[in-house]
Amino acid sequence: MDASAANNPELLRFLNEEEQRVMMNEAVAKLTSVCWDKCLTSAPGSKFSPSEHSCLTHCAKRYADMSMLIIRRSAQFKN
Repeated sequence: MDASAANNPELLRFLNEEEQRVMMNEAVAKLTSVCWDKCLTSAPGSKFSPSEHSCLTHCAKRYADMSMLIIRRSAQFKN
């Protein structure tokens, strides 16, 4: 990338959006893996049992809450 491209605001915005998209996809993949392993102890049937559904819901909420907490804390340290 040449110097003029590195100073292009449109390109920088695009790269920032792509980086955020990649981070979100990685977070979703991690969440899926962690919660799946935690909540599903046997081969799933055609639909989740009530306990599996509840576990997956709570796991996803806890994971999202902790991710937001970490993001906020890291933003505080940057400022």
